[in-house]
Amino acid sequence: MKVKKGDSILIIAGKDKGRTGKIMKALPKEDKVLVEGINLKKKHVRPKRDGEKGQVVEIPAVLDVSNIKIICPKCGKATRVGYKIVPTESRILDGKTIGKKDIKKRICKKCKQEI
Repeated sequence: MKVKKGDSILIIAGKDKGRTGKIMKALPKEDKVLVEGINLKKKHVRPKRDGEKGQVVEIPAVLDVSNIKIICPKCGKATRVGYKIVPTESRILDGKTIGKKDIKKRICKKCKQEI
């Protein structure tokens, strides 16, 4: 999944189309995200104690990842996410190479800057 917790996003489809928000939780197994203040659903809550009233609470529901675009922090535009592979230096310790794994960085497809 190309989005992470804390990313600013733009909704591109659905009832909240055009609104922006921040990702509170990412669910990569289901390809869904939870965005604060977006896609609010009403839930009826029963009273817990005697004398207390029941109430209707609005809670955010999950959105599909296909309905959002990430907002690039550098250029400020809604964009797709690409990847750039950055090779790392390998170190030799006792005849074995350590740290040879390359790092995958997210980039903005419009301004080519790292996100």
